[in-house]
Amino acid sequence: MPLRSVLSLLAVLAISCGGARPGDEPTTAKEKQRREARSDDAPQGAKKWGGWRYKGERKECFYSLSGHCFKTEEAACAVAKCAGKKPKCFSTGGGPAIVSCR
Repeated sequence: MPLRSVLSLLAVLAISCGGARPGDEPTTAKEKQRREARSDDAPQGAKKWGGWRYKGERKECFYSLSGHCFKTEEAACAVAKCAGKKPKCFSTGGGPAIVSCR
């Protein structure tokens, strides 16, 4: 008999201390977002954002070519080595601008 009582007590404690309870689901999208933000469980393989994603100094990164930073467009175009029939070096976008040959 004491074993049965102990098991019953453990079952009641397990349910009351964090087991799934009916009606415990969030009722609004905002509440769901808050719960997910509070959760420390990040999905497996989740990408962690942060850090500098280019190679080079942040203060001198005005033009980018293959992930490398350049201070001037001329320096980036020199590394790009646009060759062939009339290829030109172009930069598009900003923050940093992407350099390519056309």
